[in-house]
Amino acid sequence: MSEPFMFEKPLGMRDVLPNLHSMQRKLGDRVLQEFRLWGYEQVQTPTLEYYETVGKASAISDKQLFKLIDFHGNTLVLRPDMTAPIARLVSSSMKDIPYPLRLSYCSSLYRALQTEGGRPAEFAQVGVELVGDHTASADGEMLLLLNRALIQAGLDHFQVAVGHIGFLNALFLEIVGTEERAELLRRQLYEKNDVGFKEQVKAFGLSSIDEKKLLKLSRLRGNEAILAEAEQLTESAEGKQALVELRDLWQGLKEGGLTRYMKLDLSLVLHMSYYTGCIFEVYHDRLPRPLGGGGRYDHLLAKFGRPGPATGFGLRLDLLAEAVGKLEVQPKKRCLLYSRERRQEAYRKATALREKGMQVVLQNVAGVDDIDKMSASYEEIVYLIGKTEEGKR
Repeated sequence: MSEPFMFEKPLGMRDVLPNLHSMQRKLGDRVLQEFRLWGYEQVQTPTLEYYETVGKASAISDKQLFKLIDFHGNTLVLRPDMTAPIARLVSSSMKDIPYPLRLSYCSSLYRALQTEGGRPAEFAQVGVELVGDHTASADGEMLLLLNRALIQAGLDHFQVAVGHIGFLNALFLEIVGTEERAELLRRQLYEKNDVGFKEQVKAFGLSSIDEKKLLKLSRLRGNEAILAEAEQLTESAEGKQALVELRDLWQGLKEGGLTRYMKLDLSLVLHMSYYTGCIFEVYHDRLPRPLGGGGRYDHLLAKFGRPGPATGFGLRLDLLAEAVGKLEVQPKKRCLLYSRERRQEAYRKATALREKGMQVVLQNVAGVDDIDKMSASYEEIVYLIGKTEEGKR
């Protein structure tokens, strides 16, 4: 391995420059404010967690975990997601607070890369978890809140795909018989590989009836009409119950006027294996990948000793910023350029402007090598040089 250059960064790590950092922070603030209006309280968990607890519970593959060893020989991981840490928090520090709990967060997550593929190894995510409510109303709240948060962030023309992993799991086990075979099918659907899915189905050597049932999945995308078609595919009680839940959820979305942003997709699979029920993913035309998603995970809390149903979602701030494009109002960049003899006047003027909420840079002219180049960075320059104010630019 060659020595890195001084300016190189580890694989997948990125610098965030001022304009993008400011935009991501403002978008995060807007989304968090919407969460607060819905009664979600913000929490923060450690960047480092134990591998044996949060690391294994996170459902992120081992090869994507950043691992460290502490002085006591314990294996630690950089936080790979927020759902598992919040499950730990709810089961420990918040164990005496009754369900349901509504929690929000804005945190950096870390996932190791094997090769450079344009994906970041560190990214900021903002999201919510609703813990302790098993009803379809809780699933509906997630989708309603997701919709409001995206609109408040300044995003429009997005679409949310809604599915049910319980339906898929029941259908696959009913037809292919084993969890191992079902996982092969889920992997192809997660990768959105329609050709690979068809080849895998044919490789199982199923009856023509069962083969047709599985191949019909890719066409079960749209509005509530597809639910009637899906009912013809499964005989299991679990599969039929999943469709009842989806129908109830869709009715709630119709009542909330949100179906124009939504579509049902019964072939939807997300990357986290702990999902158990309704799942969803958000897309935007400007993005090559989903900007967020989430769903129901009713068994994760039990791993930390406090069983309970839960649902939630997360949004990546870097992708949200890319989708929004540009915020409508940017603060004006001002600079007070002063000489030593007018320093006190410059301090007073800068303080007065800041008290009005204006962004002001206070710069001693003696510290500037090229005033023309520096001035190009600001929309307004106030010169306080010599004995009188020379003017504005």
